[in-house]
Amino acid sequence: MTRSPPSMSVSLVLADVDGTLVTPDKLLTARAAAAVNALHLAGVAFAITSGRPPRGMAMLIEPLGLRAPIAGFNGGIFVNPGMTPIATHLLPPEVARRALGIILQHDMDVWVYSGNEWFIRNLEAPHVMREQRTVKFGPTVIGSFERALDSAVKIVGVSDDHALVARCEQDTQAALGSEASAARSQPYYLDVTHPDANKGAVVSTLSKLLLVPMVEIATIGDMPNDVLMFRKSGLSIAMGNASPEVQTQADLVTGSNDDEGFAKAIERFILPRRRPPPVDA
Repeated sequence: MTRSPPSMSVSLVLADVDGTLVTPDKLLTARAAAAVNALHLAGVAFAITSGRPPRGMAMLIEPLGLRAPIAGFNGGIFVNPGMTPIATHLLPPEVARRALGIILQHDMDVWVYSGNEWFIRNLEAPHVMREQRTVKFGPTVIGSFERALDSAVKIVGVSDDHALVARCEQDTQAALGSEASAARSQPYYLDVTHPDANKGAVVSTLSKLLLVPMVEIATIGDMPNDVLMFRKSGLSIAMGNASPEVQTQADLVTGSNDDEGFAKAIERFILPRRRPPPVDA
């Protein structure tokens, strides 16, 4: 598919969090925070989206002075900066059960997010401790996901076999089709959410909520699930740590997240494109 020329006017920046806004150690650098502040001063809105639950992004609200809606679970839940829900997209229970079955057939570990809870089967499973450090709250260990599947907002397949995760992504997409969104948020995570809970839909939703044309939205990300928002926005920027496949889907490529890639993108690519103020009559 041929992309349109990148937009020369930006009124809103939408950024992924892990692998993009924060460092590999999940830290927000002073330069990244200063870049967001420069956007505010220039009159450019800034929003974040992530596979994290909203409460797993709460620590970013104050240092970034966030004012726009926050899209958690890849758009499964939108909240305002005060954490009041704006919109929620739950997986239909039958679709959730099918997704769970497909992931288990691939011998991957499974997490289920429902409401404000994160449910797992094994506290010692891969990446549980990493996720707990990232989102700043712990999981609930349960023997069966059955009740949680009635109100699941996100199901995650987890494995350190990255090729297996990629195959499971393809198989889940083929089996569920338009009934769910299935995409890797990390090489070791497969996120399954409501079909309207994907980063492309996040662009559309923020465009409506903030009254910003999609052509004036710039997106920044690093993973395959970020490509969906690249396709909806007027300007797309891939991180230097993104795979070559992701980078080829973006208009521009910045530095990596261990070398201030986010801040460099704002400084070099966004601020020169900020929408000029209206001329007084």
